[in-house]
Amino acid sequence: MVFFNNMGLLAVTPGMVFMWIIGLILIYLAITRQYEPLLLLPIGFGIILTNLPLSMLMEPGEGLLWRFYHYGIEWEVIPPLIFLGLGALTDFSALLSQPRLIFLGAAAQVGVYVTFFIAYSMGFSLQEAATIGIIGGADGPTTIYLAAKLAPQLLGATAVAAYSYMALVPLIMPPIMKLLTTDAERKIRMKKGRKVSAREKLYFPIIAAMVIILLVPASAPLIAMFMMGNLFRESKVVERLNETAQNSLMNIVTIFLGVSIGATMNAEVFLRKEVIFIFFLGLFAFMISTASGILLAKFMNLFTSNKINPLVGAAGVSAVPMAARVVQKVGAAADKRNYLLMFAMGPNIAGVIGTVIAAGIFISILK
Repeated sequence: MVFFNNMGLLAVTPGMVFMWIIGLILIYLAITRQYEPLLLLPIGFGIILTNLPLSMLMEPGEGLLWRFYHYGIEWEVIPPLIFLGLGALTDFSALLSQPRLIFLGAAAQVGVYVTFFIAYSMGFSLQEAATIGIIGGADGPTTIYLAAKLAPQLLGATAVAAYSYMALVPLIMPPIMKLLTTDAERKIRMKKGRKVSAREKLYFPIIAAMVIILLVPASAPLIAMFMMGNLFRESKVVERLNETAQNSLMNIVTIFLGVSIGATMNAEVFLRKEVIFIFFLGLFAFMISTASGILLAKFMNLFTSNKINPLVGAAGVSAVPMAARVVQKVGAAADKRNYLLMFAMGPNIAGVIGTVIAAGIFISILK
């Protein structure tokens, strides 16, 4: 009788079964559709694990998954390490060759702030509204970092929303891009930017880190690691560190990040009406961010002879490099010889920085 009373099978609830289905759907999308598989696969499995009754995996102080979550996310270790790897993978040449593209990355943050005010007007607290709004940046690690600081109860929902929309970039962005641009605009061929010297690329992460952190100190953990990873890349003298940051370390922390996020999504927390609102608001934020980048590019074209292809503005969201690839695909559909990928990487990278700054502003004001 003691054995049977301790069986988890007897403690299964309908909510847990529903969460198993959610986890299986994410695993299916990761394997079959290859939507962000490196994260959706461990997230999906983490959801299943945390909704197995009596497993104690998320028991505070002793559960295995709780330790991953506590030391990795609550202690703010994993998101900065992700940014270290991202920095090591990033080439700032596209942005440095045409600095004006940074404004497109800034414009894409409009969705973050608009959604923040809408979420607050719907009854979410200021901290929750900020966490929901940041989904519009389509930057998973930043969303997780902000949620852990301001609204831990929304961590799982906002993280899944952010990574889901990152995965669905090829489906969400093209209709907006085509709606807001003409065929002639999509065929605009941008002039090649100047060649960026190795010295400029070496100086940039140092100067950028100092300036951004001095202006928005709360962004320091993410910006510091992002720029240090890029310094590894551009210095050309620490290839072992650069290789580790790009591959081994990035892969390890991705495993812990994914399963930790999934482990926060137990049925009691996730199955609430507020979660549905979060997904719709996150989608709205992402769509507004895409549209605002395009519209700013069109506005900038009114005052310059060196035209910007408005499609490039859509890449201002932080989904690197998926958003830039979608810009290339949509542009190539209008003109097969129009190569927009490198131009799109400029606002794409600027969007990463912009979203981190937005998160830092929210932390400074609301924490």
